[in-house]
Amino acid sequence: MAFRSPLGKVRGLGSAKDGTHHWWMQRVTALALIPLTIWFVASVVALIGKDHIAFTAWVKNPLTATLLVLLIAATFHHAQLGVQVVIEDYVHREGVKVTSILVMKGVALVLAGIGIFSVLRIAFGG
Repeated sequence: MAFRSPLGKVRGLGSAKDGTHHWWMQRVTALALIPLTIWFVASVVALIGKDHIAFTAWVKNPLTATLLVLLIAATFHHAQLGVQVVIEDYVHREGVKVTSILVMKGVALVLAGIGIFSVLRIAFGG
C-alpha cells in the first residue's frame, strides 16, 4: 500500500514535504563543520600562551574572520536542525511543539548573531 501521491513520488517528498531538505542540510552542515572544527582547534592550540594582542591580530586576519563566521553560522544552524528533530519526535502537543521550535530557532539566531557580531567587531576594530 503506497501512502504517497504520484507527484510526491516524483518530487521525492514525504508527508511533511520538507524532510529531505532538512536531512540534507543537517548532513551538509556536519560535513562543513569537520574541517572548520579541525582548523579552529588547531588554531586555538597554536594560540596557547599568547597574549590578547596576538589573539586579536589572529581574528583580524581576513581569512580567520571569514572562517570564524562560517564556523559560528554552521554550528548554530546544525544545532538548530538537530534540536528541531528532537522536538518534532518527542513533543506531541502541537502548540507546545511549534512554540518550542520557534523559541529554539530564535535563540539559535540570536546567539549566532552575537557570535558573528563579536568576530566582526574585533576584525574591523571597534
